[in-house]
Amino acid sequence: MQLIQAGKHQLVSLEFDADLLRQGAQETGFEIRIDDQPRVTNVILKARERDTPLLLFDAADPANAGWFSRCMFYVDGRTGAVLQTPFIVANQIDVKGRPNPKTLSLQILKELPQHFRLPGRQPLAEKAIYAVLYNFMNALQKVGVGVCGVGSVRALAGRIDAPAR
Repeated sequence: MQLIQAGKHQLVSLEFDADLLRQGAQETGFEIRIDDQPRVTNVILKARERDTPLLLFDAADPANAGWFSRCMFYVDGRTGAVLQTPFIVANQIDVKGRPNPKTLSLQILKELPQHFRLPGRQPLAEKAIYAVLYNFMNALQKVGVGVCGVGSVRALAGRIDAPAR
């Protein structure tokens, strides 16, 4: 972790260990493909051994109210940003043009404002981000992650054919 000065802004620059990312993904039931870039780490998460879709659901649909009350993470449907994390998710599209129900694209930002705080007001550190990422991947498999709003990210579980809002 380094502190970078960009004009009047201070950024924290993070570096991630691909082996630790792979280990966390395997422990939570994912196969992972990692593409490390200078400012982001791009990850493809695949849950091949899963019989049902990943638990990414439409938080606004009343039929999903039980999941909404249990979830720990929320995704901005328009931007894909996972709230209070340095993660951005996107659907992976299958050959028929539909979201693949067992695969997600995840981008982990490496440059964040110095004042950025993780859930629980934790300060930035690679170790804390690994823990949040592990919990996020576990939530996709077991607890549920809510998609809030209409946009580029589409729900994979629950009633995915909900009427437009």
